[in-house]
Amino acid sequence: MQDFEKLGAFYLGRPFDLDEKKPKAGLLLYDSKDLVTHAVCVGMTGSGKTGLCITLLEEAAIDSIPAIIIDPKGDLSNLLLTFPNLAPEDFAPWLNEGEDAAQKAQLWKDGLESWGQDGERIRRLRDAAEFRVYTPGSNAGLPVSILKSFDAPNETIRQDNELLGERINTTVTSLLGLIGVTADPLRSREHILLSNILHHEWSNGRNFDIAGLIQQIQTPPMTKIGVMELDTFFPAGDRMELAMALNHLLASPSFASWMEGEPLDIQSLLYTPQGKPRLSIFSIAHLADAERMFFVSLLLNQVLGWVRAQSGTTSLRAILYMDEIFGYFPPVANPPSKLPLLTLLKQGRAFGLGVVLATQNPVDLDYKGLANTGTWFIGRLQTERDKARVLEGLEGIAAGSGQKFDKQEMEETLAGLSTRIFVLNNVHDDAPVVFETRWAMSYLRGPLTRSQIKLLMDPLKSETAAQPTLTPLSPVPLTVRPSAPRTQLPPDITQYYIPVRSSQDANLVYQPMLLGLAEIHYSKSKTIDVTQQVTLVATINDGPIDLDWNAAMPIDLPAEDLETEPQPNAQFTEVPAKATKVKSYGTWRKDFASWLYRNQRLELLESPSLDVASSPGESERDFRVRLQQIAREQRDEAVEKLRQKYAARFAQLEERKRRAEQAVAREAEEAKDQKFQTAISFGATLLSSFMGRKRTSMSTLGRATTAVRGVSRTRRQADDVDRAEDNVAAVTQRFADLEAEFKAEVETIDRSFDPQTEQLGTVSLKPTKANINVKLLTLVWAPYRQNVQGEAKPAWE
Repeated sequence: MQDFEKLGAFYLGRPFDLDEKKPKAGLLLYDSKDLVTHAVCVGMTGSGKTGLCITLLEEAAIDSIPAIIIDPKGDLSNLLLTFPNLAPEDFAPWLNEGEDAAQKAQLWKDGLESWGQDGERIRRLRDAAEFRVYTPGSNAGLPVSILKSFDAPNETIRQDNELLGERINTTVTSLLGLIGVTADPLRSREHILLSNILHHEWSNGRNFDIAGLIQQIQTPPMTKIGVMELDTFFPAGDRMELAMALNHLLASPSFASWMEGEPLDIQSLLYTPQGKPRLSIFSIAHLADAERMFFVSLLLNQVLGWVRAQSGTTSLRAILYMDEIFGYFPPVANPPSKLPLLTLLKQGRAFGLGVVLATQNPVDLDYKGLANTGTWFIGRLQTERDKARVLEGLEGIAAGSGQKFDKQEMEETLAGLSTRIFVLNNVHDDAPVVFETRWAMSYLRGPLTRSQIKLLMDPLKSETAAQPTLTPLSPVPLTVRPSAPRTQLPPDITQYYIPVRSSQDANLVYQPMLLGLAEIHYSKSKTIDVTQQVTLVATINDGPIDLDWNAAMPIDLPAEDLETEPQPNAQFTEVPAKATKVKSYGTWRKDFASWLYRNQRLELLESPSLDVASSPGESERDFRVRLQQIAREQRDEAVEKLRQKYAARFAQLEERKRRAEQAVAREAEEAKDQKFQTAISFGATLLSSFMGRKRTSMSTLGRATTAVRGVSRTRRQADDVDRAEDNVAAVTQRFADLEAEFKAEVETIDRSFDPQTEQLGTVSLKPTKANINVKLLTLVWAPYRQNVQGEAKPAWE
């Protein structure tokens, strides 16, 4: 592992002198933590923009940062073309006709060596993360199903009216775009109807699919839209035309591929089942414009839902990268993709999501929406209009962050850029820096064809196909009394209704059951202090054993979601006799508490290195993912302390270097070469690369310089003696000593364990009777959907 990798720094290139037209000494290191304020990369075709962005993603992978990558052109699949052996036969399948494999392999080997890289670093890249290519609407790469995109958002979004409204608006607009309807959310009756249907279903936590939507267009769950009758607002015949248009889409053989493959589950797209980071590339070059917009909007909504379910952090957790943002984030228009992107740019930083947007069309960007973007990578631009637009955007961003911005100087800098030469404008740095991008470890072949993507992904397809599938629930036989009234219960017996989630046409039948809800507190020293809620529903019988908690079903249902009235036109089964007696419930409550004491145990995973335990219900994958984030936060905190510690000493040494150079320059003309060599020896160190641009170090340097100059005014004679003695060699040695001390401390930051592979321990806790609190024990009516054969399935799922 390179020293800069231990610091969480991305190696992107080296500083470049535009006047001398040659690179400067040292490394261009970019703090991964800075990416939580997002980044934009602009540059014309041939500027090296794609290469820079690929190197950024390579560095993220080595740092165990997962990414969702949207690839409209097909270039980003090059991330899978990594060859640790750098052998000609590895390059051969990916070359264009007439290219020589041996020459290409040697070119890549020499290029990597010139930037201090080799096959071993490529191997580390491949081992650090898993790379996948998804092709929505096609089976060339890994197929992806959009069905989950119509599932109800998580509770956090459902409880936020603004977020829920944005989610509905984006989903409806992109879906209507697929059938050729350009809809205004405030004027289009198609948009208003679909939005009302989705709001009705999602607000109640019900999942959805296109087939269910088609049914509800014909028979909506509401009788009025606003104050108007439904049939007046949108007559049944017109609704049928809309339903038919969506049905044609659903029935199309070409649309079938959209329903197959892995679901758009962001956590699974970011991590393997073992917790290893993934870089999931969505190649959409083969899609039509409307299909691209539809898919990108759905994906962005899923990312937004995932973000809102994460805990807050100041460290980078994941990257959302989109190559060629043209058309998805325009300055005036509002395509379905724009709203979720704006929300992610505003809210993603609080949860550790870094959004990276790239484009060769800087004129088509909404710079107001990018006002909070902290990092800009600017390459060679094509027209004066492009330069003017970028300068305008940078000026606004500088004003918002309180930075000084020299427009004329930046304009001159942009005019001097060439291929692979970029300006890094980072609000976390003291000033912009010009740099040359490093050689990419991935072979930059250019856009991959669908057949080439298929060649890459076929081995993974066979692995996915071999995974087991879930067994569906077996039908439950129910005895229904169609014509008998519901059993009347004494007023002291409480009764509730489990909400109906299924929207099938089968008969709705309620069965009486017993619901027990308890809170159990577990604790162990200072590492574990959790309260777990247990909710079970048990069948009540008339036989000798009236209740068996061992056969009870767990149900994920908050008590506040229980309803007090049944659904209309439902049927009911007979209430067992014991369930009509008030005293039975007191007995059952005690039995429930006793059963919990005897049977409930909390089984948790534990990290010995971090002294952290998993949460109840947290999978091993999610626990390892959380451990990775904790370790990254601890590392970033240690790096910041290191920066603070060395800032003053580094600044003082820089000032002494300046004074020594001045003294030598006065002594002899030939000292000019020595001055240049001194700058090289200082600039080529890890410490200089780490400290050189940050606001902390530069402001400290300013204070140190002021203090030294103040002393010099009162001690001129002593200062002359200092200049004579403090020669370049002495200062260089002092800097070498400081560098050695710094590197030794960097070694201590290096994690001594890997959260992905650490041997986890297990903790088994048994509750005390005093820590079991039965909050609710009540008769509950469980809804089932019963078919004509009398078989029934739960309607609450």
